Amino acid sequence: MKPSSGISVLFIVLLFLFYSCQPAKESPDSISPELLESAYAQYKAPEIDNRRFGYEIIAPLIAGRKVVFETTVLGESVEGRPINALTYGEGTRKVLLWSQMHGNESTATMALFDLFNFLEGSPEDGFESIRSALRENLRLRFIPMLNPDGAEKFVRRNAQQIDLNRDAVRQSTPEGIVLKTARDDFEPEFGFNLHDQNRYYNVEGTALPATISFLAPAYNEAREVNAVRSRAMKVIAGMDQLLQQMIPGQVGKYDDSFEPRAFGDNIQKWGTSTILIESGAYAGDPEKQYIRKLNFMVLLNALYEIATENYNQYTEEAYAAIPENDSKLMDLLIKNVETAAGDNNYLTDIGIKSSEVFLDSLLVMEGNIEDWGDLSVYYGYEEIDAKGMTLEKGKIWPEVIPLEQLDSAKVMELLKEGYLAVATDKLRQGQVHQLPILIFTEGNAPNMNPTLENPPLFYLTVDGKRDMAIINGHVIRLDRQENLFFWQLIK
Repeated sequence: MKPSSGISVLFIVLLFLFYSCQPAKESPDSISPELLESAYAQYKAPEIDNRRFGYEIIAPLIAGRKVVFETTVLGESVEGRPINALTYGEGTRKVLLWSQMHGNESTATMALFDLFNFLEGSPEDGFESIRSALRENLRLRFIPMLNPDGAEKFVRRNAQQIDLNRDAVRQSTPEGIVLKTARDDFEPEFGFNLHDQNRYYNVEGTALPATISFLAPAYNEAREVNAVRSRAMKVIAGMDQLLQQMIPGQVGKYDDSFEPRAFGDNIQKWGTSTILIESGAYAGDPEKQYIRKLNFMVLLNALYEIATENYNQYTEEAYAAIPENDSKLMDLLIKNVETAAGDNNYLTDIGIKSSEVFLDSLLVMEGNIEDWGDLSVYYGYEEIDAKGMTLEKGKIWPEVIPLEQLDSAKVMELLKEGYLAVATDKLRQGQVHQLPILIFTEGNAPNMNPTLENPPLFYLTVDGKRDMAIINGHVIRLDRQENLFFWQLIK
């Protein structure tokens, strides 16, 4: 029996060594980007298809969720709109998520309703193991629209003209009181502070937009890291790892200077591991629908990693390695164009940014010259190297033209002849059009001098020939037979 026993022991030892030397398999706690994308495609809320919406759009989407979710009204806004909370899960680890503290920052709000659909999904859809982990381990509380009055007007502040994110201490606003009370009553271990940032943030040292930015806010002036803040850093490191597979190089991190009035900093100080998510820009995504998908993916993945405690695999060092945000992007950057001031010719760069004007659900971009001079440290979503080109002033067509007589062919003819603006009848003021020319009503003629103070309205010429027209920040190439249409206001 001894030889046989010795062989058995040797076999067991060899078997152990064989399996212990095998390559490590992917953690069962991770969710692949492909699976997250599949979940989003299946559960995206079709009722919200653009980023400007008010409480009346989300109210029916909340009202029908009383089977899986506990729905409560936490309070009312200044103008009397309800501030709702939806609660899900049976676990002991509590997570609070709040969105649209600023009324015009709605990207994450859209993603939350996609997430609600997912949490209500069928057990037969292939995602039940994820839902089960969330349901059994977490107690989730969502505040999808903290500032419904601001959302109604699509403006940052509430009806008192107060920035809610600077009301954590003074508590001057009913909305701020709701958030503070919600945190104190719920006592969450984790908090997600969901915002949008402007599209001019870039990842430091690159031309890439900071499509998503993060911060584990400081809880004191010294910006120390305790266990509470460390947990937030590790969760963010996990979200960054996922996003690098989707938008490599397009994730930034905010400066962590302590802001004593802000909710994020104070909620971190009050003992909740707080994660700030800011949705920026992605080329070709003006309604932020792709960024909405990214929000859904990183939120679902982060919640799953909190539920499974898999976030502990990440480090504070991985968080620290996320590059900083910068603010060096323009919508259009024209470099090295020759211009003149009196008899003095010189080279300049011209940076153009566009402000958003919403007319119902219609998005109109109004171009403005942001800067003029040496802009070599800036980047553009669109760039023109104008070396060898000269800036030329455009003209105004001398006659009033009824709007119905203008079409793309007529406009291109005017542009090629040096006319960048045309007057139409007074009754048209405030209406919109899609023609590539500035249209104004009688008595509202624009100043056509190409300067920092005036609208971006000029030509770029090569050897005296007009090559491009810049109209309201849009580039019209005069040698092409393109049908260029973009929404503009009649001035």
